[in-house]
Amino acid sequence: MVFMALMILIPGAVVLSLLLRAVWITISCYYLTPRRIRRVMAEQGVHGPAPRFLVGNLKDIAVLVKKTTSDDMEVRGHDIVGRLMPHYVLWSKTYGASWLQQQGSKHFVGQGLLMANGHSWFHQRRIVSPAFMADRLKLDLPLLDYNVITQSHAGYMVTCTKKMIKSLHDAIATGDDEVEIGGYLTRLTGDIISRTEFDSSYEKGRRMFQLLESLQSLTARSSRYLWIPGSRFLPSRFRREIKEMKVRVERLLMEIIQSSKDGVEIGRSSSYGRGLLGMLLSEAQKKREGFSYSLPLVMDECKTFFFAGHETSALLLTWTVMLLATNPTWQERARAEVEQVCGDDPPSSEHLPKLTLLTMIINESLRLYPPATLLPRMVFEDIKLGDLHIPKGLSIWIPVLAIHHDATIWGEDVHEFNPERFAGRSFALTRHFLPFASGPRNCVGQAYAMMEAKIILAMLLSSFSFAISDNYRHAPINVLTLKPKYGVPVYLRPLRH
Repeated sequence: MVFMALMILIPGAVVLSLLLRAVWITISCYYLTPRRIRRVMAEQGVHGPAPRFLVGNLKDIAVLVKKTTSDDMEVRGHDIVGRLMPHYVLWSKTYGASWLQQQGSKHFVGQGLLMANGHSWFHQRRIVSPAFMADRLKLDLPLLDYNVITQSHAGYMVTCTKKMIKSLHDAIATGDDEVEIGGYLTRLTGDIISRTEFDSSYEKGRRMFQLLESLQSLTARSSRYLWIPGSRFLPSRFRREIKEMKVRVERLLMEIIQSSKDGVEIGRSSSYGRGLLGMLLSEAQKKREGFSYSLPLVMDECKTFFFAGHETSALLLTWTVMLLATNPTWQERARAEVEQVCGDDPPSSEHLPKLTLLTMIINESLRLYPPATLLPRMVFEDIKLGDLHIPKGLSIWIPVLAIHHDATIWGEDVHEFNPERFAGRSFALTRHFLPFASGPRNCVGQAYAMMEAKIILAMLLSSFSFAISDNYRHAPINVLTLKPKYGVPVYLRPLRH
């Protein structure tokens, strides 16, 4: 009887210990730590809206955003800060330039470079950076064979864009000159990143992007429940669907990874490839002290770049086409520059630096519609930032969209499309222009994204003139990235075949 009593008591004690630990973690995370941070910041004159227990300010933000984004914008203007960040407008007026708000989220890309910190981030950045260096991106030959391994990133960009342009011509030939250009550009950037960085077929790339888009949508919808302690461990329809989607994503990633590994193991190839996946697999074979790439980390890195490598590029291109379609004078100027620089040839690495007007247009598009409207930075140790002492555990959010629309920085025409503001390059090189972030954690794929945007836009301008459709509804929304809610339908008129 004594033995049985002990057997019953021991599991009971373990359960009680786990429950007490869970309670302590919840109290610490949702009450004690935020309270400590608020006290430290209040002593320095930094205040904010009163948080609700567990919920923080998430509900307040959600209510404000739902109200401002429920309708389309009445005019096709670009003053979108109040629409997408109403809490920023309200609380900056109430509390000043810096304030505190309490919220949280869990990203779906895992522990790839985007989410890594400290020692892990340093090593991951060092490993993936060479995949996006300028000399690796240059155009070698305008080859049309996807299987020729000497074709460079820019070569693939040209070849894939030619395929998209043919698809657009085919669509127009059916008698409908209106197309939703965002869908074409999303498929195009997905095709490019699949081929340049993952040695993957278009079909596998397409499946991957469909899965990641579904996962993104589910993650955004489930974020409303993040305030519930342990919510990601509680059974729910969202959690079940997210788990199933993650399994499908990782299964497809394993197919792509295994295909590259098989090529080396059976002697079909001497390396894992020149793209990002090849570098990651090569690194995974090495054993390093303190850090090494495991298979789960390789998969997280792939998810990060599959998502970031096509989503943000497609949005940059989509918003730029919208801006050119509503500003025909700038469209004609850009087309004239492309014709003067490139002639009848596709853009090459020698042409791209000379497309200065097109670069100005891309920069202005990124200023008005940056794919990432906020940049989060977590503080892992107490630091001094200007006159403020920032305590460990505080997350600093840099409001990129608000900075890009600040009239004190950009002038009274801040909400107008005016690429001339980048003519002197002064703004392009300042701390106030942050589409790719800044500092050591700036976007590793910046050169890749700019090259891709210039090539695709130059080829579109050479092939079509475009005007915004009467069916276009101006309704920017923020679902992890800044998107046109209903896409961008445009009228296309072929210029040449």
